[in-house]
Amino acid sequence: MIEYALIFAFACVGLSMILSMVRLILGPGVGDRVLALDTMSVNAVALIVLLGIAGGTQIYFEAALIIAMLGFVSTVAYCRFVLRGDIIE
Repeated sequence: MIEYALIFAFACVGLSMILSMVRLILGPGVGDRVLALDTMSVNAVALIVLLGIAGGTQIYFEAALIIAMLGFVSTVAYCRFVLRGDIIE
């Protein structure tokens, strides 16, 4: 039963990643592209967690935490760059 749930979760997160990539490429504004990039980083964390659950190892969860932190910091830095034109004040 858990196998079916994992397959369904992989399919949903994969579809979400594809739709976010479409928004990243076709987004009409810069804000849409920033939001799509942030969504893709969250989806990447979800995929890594799902791989950890499917594989039964805990090393994936540590990698997911690192990628989540990097995704948050990069989104904030990119938003500051878009709004102010400078990352470091």
